[in-house]
Amino acid sequence: MNEFNYRYPVTVHFGEKSAAKNLPAELEKVGKNVLLAYGGGSIKRNGIYDELMTLLTAAGKTVTEFSGIMSNPTYAKVQEGARLAKDNCVDFILAVGGGSVIDCCKVVSAQAKTEADLWEMETVAHKTPTEFIPMGAVVTAFGTGAEMNNGAVITNTEKRVKGALWGAYYDFAILDPAYTMTMPMSQVISGSFDALSHCMETYMGSPRESNISDEINEAVQRSIIKNLRKTLENPQDIEARSELLWAAAMGENGILKLGKITDFQAHMLEHQLGAYTDCNHGQGLAVIHPVLYRHMLPEAAPQFARLAQNVWGIDPAGKSECDLANAFVDALATFIKEVGLPTTFAEMGIAEADFKAIADSTVLTAGCCKKFTKEELYEVLKECI
Repeated sequence: MNEFNYRYPVTVHFGEKSAAKNLPAELEKVGKNVLLAYGGGSIKRNGIYDELMTLLTAAGKTVTEFSGIMSNPTYAKVQEGARLAKDNCVDFILAVGGGSVIDCCKVVSAQAKTEADLWEMETVAHKTPTEFIPMGAVVTAFGTGAEMNNGAVITNTEKRVKGALWGAYYDFAILDPAYTMTMPMSQVISGSFDALSHCMETYMGSPRESNISDEINEAVQRSIIKNLRKTLENPQDIEARSELLWAAAMGENGILKLGKITDFQAHMLEHQLGAYTDCNHGQGLAVIHPVLYRHMLPEAAPQFARLAQNVWGIDPAGKSECDLANAFVDALATFIKEVGLPTTFAEMGIAEADFKAIADSTVLTAGCCKKFTKEELYEVLKECI
């Protein structure tokens, strides 16, 4: 393993009724003015909004609402939230939703404390913010494990770039599996695949030989596969939902990355696809992964062969390393089809028009075992049609 330093700043309250049990004590620690952030309004239809507003009112908080955060949050939306926070002297942000809401608020928290343009600060001056509005997260949709770190994926529509900005860590995160029971099944599937993708992208980084982080990672991948299948068989299986919720958190709380340099080339390519098409993130990853992995196969064969055996249960008897590596990619592609994810861009309504621009603007990741060129990424995109 590579050397590392590890500190985990987010307090996690996991389990049914965890908001009612833990939010009052957390709210005692923060100021009076709260920014309540959420997405399209599903929390008002499923009762979560009323429950949280009751708790906020009982705690004596003055609430400003920041709603309408989209599935691929834009930098313009970040600026809207920052203005609301400044104008209302917000002391605390409570983000309620999935990765999009949670990511957006990380950057709102930082932007509200500085007059500098955060995008320019981080991407041009290469400086990171140091002051933040404190935050808490209530997770209603799993996938990215966004509540577990301070990275945010934000789309700058003017620059046509979807990329990472760094904001605040959450002081606490409430993970109640019951809150995920009203997720549309398509979102459950795409979110679960995103979590699986995060695990695979971490696993594929260096060092290439197996270590304890990778062995934990293999267990998380097995859990996602098993419990997504259980959820599809019985959407009301709250135990399977709880496993998926914690697996997503494990994918991004740093545990799997200890001693690793991660890969994330598939994510970088999908981010730029999203910048140009506003497509569903998990679906885009599902199309890209098998095609990209076939391009990586010669370099990644040892890791793919381990995944074939240790995650997908493929019998190694009579198979070469190359055979096992191919069997892993085949198993992944079959699973994608099994759970109802798209296997081509055509199924997503995505045409080839911008593929060259997408490839040319994609970040090439240092941790990937294959050193892709922009030209090869262009070929990958064309093969995804």
